[in-house]
Amino acid sequence: MLRLFHQTRPTQEDIHYTVLLDDLERTKRELEHVYAAFSNVTEPDLIDAYIYQLNSAQLRYRFLLNSVKEYK
Repeated sequence: MLRLFHQTRPTQEDIHYTVLLDDLERTKRELEHVYAAFSNVTEPDLIDAYIYQLNSAQLRYRFLLNSVKEYK
């Protein structure tokens, strides 16, 4: 019998790659949110807080992007 729609179970690598892509997309959305919030604050303490959040999200995004590139 010919199986045209043979379904295979995802491998551990496939699952890990999918999780990396999801994390990358979530971090991208977080960066967009923090940039938008940062552009609307004037309180010095909030400016500092958003700068720390931006740095954190940028580092996480760079790490995840490099991790995804290694899979290709």
